[in-house]
Amino acid sequence: MKSTIAKNLKALREANGYTQEKVAEYLGIGRSAYANYESGERETPLDVLEKAAALFGCELSLLFEEDEAAMRNMLVCAFRADNLNTADMHEVASFKNVVMNYLKMERLLEK
Repeated sequence: MKSTIAKNLKALREANGYTQEKVAEYLGIGRSAYANYESGERETPLDVLEKAAALFGCELSLLFEEDEAAMRNMLVCAFRADNLNTADMHEVASFKNVVMNYLKMERLLEK
């Protein structure tokens, strides 16, 4: 499972155009710790996974997804911006959270 999470973290980070340093800064951890999560050398704590999912604008479950088609579909919607600081990244994550909640509500209302 660590390797799946690691692969997905890296793919989502790269699709969004973030460096390991910027993601680590947003998560409140060191770059080397984040690099270890991305390489699968260390198990990623749940709170870090939750914050990463918020930043990448995806459901937490997507980080555990082994289906590459599901990941590709998510990567199509990646938001890319250059030179974001940590405060900007928090704003992006907040916006993505609003969008994710809206999409969840739409799915619920369809049923």
